[in-house]
Amino acid sequence: MADLTATFEAAVANSKNLSERPDNATLLKIYALYKQATTGDNAEKKPSFTDMVGRAKWDAWNNLKGTEADAAKQQYIDLITSLS
Repeated sequence: MADLTATFEAAVANSKNLSERPDNATLLKIYALYKQATTGDNAEKKPSFTDMVGRAKWDAWNNLKGTEADAAKQQYIDLITSLS
């Protein structure tokens, strides 16, 4: 558990230093996995229709509902590793 958390925190740090910016779909996945790993299931109110970015982020996170924090951390680590 401590190893997973340490590896996750290292991946978060590495995500800020990627050689090139990921596409928007990948950025949404990174965001959603991070939120699921650190906050858990999405319990926030869905943003208004006019907030397209907020709505896309909310949808991406909401699609991970029910995913365990450790599973989300591992998926995040795997995704960042594949982008590095």
